Amino acid sequence: MNSAKDLNDDLLFAEETAPSPKHRREAWKLMIVDDEEEIHRVTRLALKDFSFEDRGLSFISAYSGEEAKALLQEHPDTAVILLDVVMESEHTGLDVARHIRETLRNTLVRIILRTGRPGQAPEKRVIMDYDINDYKEKSELTVQKLTTSVITALRSHRDLHIIDRNRRGLLQIINASAQLFEIQSLRQFANGVLTQLLSILNYDESSLYFHNAGFSLPDEKNRFVILAATGMYESFSGKDSDPLMSDEINDRLAQAVAAQSSLFFPDAYIGYFPTPSGRTGILYLNGDVQNLLEMDRDLIRLFSTNVSIAFKNLDLNYEIIETQKEVIYTLGEVVETHSNETANHVKRVAEVSWLLAMKAGFDEEQADILRMASPMHDIGKVGIPEAILTMPGKPTAEEFEQIKPHAAIGYGILRKSRREIMEAAAVIAHRHHERWDGTGYPDGMAGEEIHIYARITGLADVFDALCHSRVYKQPWKTSDVYDHIKKERGKHFDPHLVDIFLEHFDEFVAINERHPA
Repeated sequence: MNSAKDLNDDLLFAEETAPSPKHRREAWKLMIVDDEEEIHRVTRLALKDFSFEDRGLSFISAYSGEEAKALLQEHPDTAVILLDVVMESEHTGLDVARHIRETLRNTLVRIILRTGRPGQAPEKRVIMDYDINDYKEKSELTVQKLTTSVITALRSHRDLHIIDRNRRGLLQIINASAQLFEIQSLRQFANGVLTQLLSILNYDESSLYFHNAGFSLPDEKNRFVILAATGMYESFSGKDSDPLMSDEINDRLAQAVAAQSSLFFPDAYIGYFPTPSGRTGILYLNGDVQNLLEMDRDLIRLFSTNVSIAFKNLDLNYEIIETQKEVIYTLGEVVETHSNETANHVKRVAEVSWLLAMKAGFDEEQADILRMASPMHDIGKVGIPEAILTMPGKPTAEEFEQIKPHAAIGYGILRKSRREIMEAAAVIAHRHHERWDGTGYPDGMAGEEIHIYARITGLADVFDALCHSRVYKQPWKTSDVYDHIKKERGKHFDPHLVDIFLEHFDEFVAINERHPA
């Protein structure tokens, strides 16, 4: 068992580590609707050895029109109906035919009308008015003619079913593609591709979606991480695939990478999706591919093409976000240098803010925006004289008044942007020194009128400041930091956020260890 790696570049979706059993060829459902028991017996006897495309027949018997209607509700996938005309009344069979087409809206089942009284239901009128597919007099139905009629009906049903599946599959591809183009998270994208493709193909398989960091050399060993999984592999999501994947799967992945092309195997399909940035997506579908109809293969190819385009867009968006992060952290570090803040301050504030937001119930997108915006909380300090920011000792009241304008300065720098991250950063820069009890600055806002982004970042900023040295103080003990935040509950800080923060205090302290000063 082999292979897995990192979480931010390539994708690959796979199913099943061991070869999956072939899908069973279910029998065609044939419904006999007749009020004579002997007709049922003779029909079953005549067709007992019947086979079409390696599929036999499964017989369903109805002895009245009403029973037929009920059974058709229960078995909407019935392929052929041998339908008697005269049962409860002289036109019962015709009523059932109309019910099938008009009430049940079933256009796929093939209806062969059988009658012992052809004069009561003339063939031309019946076929034109009732959407009947074949009309036979019982007296002319020899075993050979019955077999021929059923084969013709099944072939027609099969072709219509293919056309209908094609139509529904294309509709699903259109809807699925629209959803995939809206997704911004790589993990959500992987889950979406798995779900949509299995739905399009009507598969119910255990499946996997992998991700790796790219292939720089053809002979380099490639490792993967499982991004998404379904069925029996659902618990594997996010794990290294080394102990999970078979040599056969890894060999096939290597073949697709070496060929730089999508490949069909007898029991698997591999879609290969390169991006302009050099990252590659690989979709691995394990199943009874050799028995897929060409229509299904075309659906896979079409869906894979749309997945490729969506993945390229996601990859481009990822590059933009990474560039934004780099610029933001650089700006934050410029401010750190200007004010002699400790190393990694903005990164720790970003990570603490993100974790607190997630614990407070933010969705991942909101929390990510906060993580990217919070490093700019003190950007306004570029407008404060460096001599004031770097002087040793706690600032005097007069000096503190000279520092306060940095909140308004930061807001002024960021507020003109209409980008969501910059708008969030402007709010944070402006309000992160406001206090829950209304004694903060610059405007003395209180309680929930202070934006939640600013309340979270304000707590994260104070936590980091207390835990690390400043020009005017040494770092506090962890226990003292805990006590101080608890004491300021409902005064400086949002009480609900404090409760969450203290409940998970060790997790926030661990961020300091990951990003030391």
